[in-house]
Amino acid sequence: MLKNMMMTAAAGALLCGASLVTPALADQHEAPIKELVEAKLKAALNDPIVIAAIKAQNEKNATISQADVDAMDTQWRGEVDAGGGALVDATLASELSTYLKKVKDDQQGALTELFVMDAKGLNVGQSDPTSDYWQGDEAKWQKTFGAGADAVFVDEIEQDESTQQLQSQASFTITDPETGEPIGAATAGINLEML
Repeated sequence: MLKNMMMTAAAGALLCGASLVTPALADQHEAPIKELVEAKLKAALNDPIVIAAIKAQNEKNATISQADVDAMDTQWRGEVDAGGGALVDATLASELSTYLKKVKDDQQGALTELFVMDAKGLNVGQSDPTSDYWQGDEAKWQKTFGAGADAVFVDEIEQDESTQQLQSQASFTITDPETGEPIGAATAGINLEML
């Protein structure tokens, strides 16, 4: 039903020369996305592979400075533009990234991307290369990790330029199953046409 409403709204908007996303449509996408997060994604990302990878990176990066974060982000962006490099290749080859690719594939097209961040907002692993390495300055990290253990943030609907699909990002806090304390966050790109 959401798909039909989106397609009708999109068609009407195109005919009128308006934006693809109406305010009513924007409000309607949050509930099914939050349901997907609660029903499937939180459980999948509570796996020991995810928890261990975040904890290890949190320990490794506990004392790095903002200048270090900025340097890694700059390195990542350059490597993504170049089609690869030491930081991108190592991250994509990690056990966590392999696991995230499987989780994404298991959703049969419902997810466009899936990535996990540490306590500083740095990527720990991802199903696909992200455009930047540091998410700590973005709502996907600030409104989840920074907001507490149960936080879920659903972003606005956007049209993917390459696929022309309507999508949104859902982000949520990942907690240590032993303590309940936030240790990181995750973001999933959701293909709204598959909900």
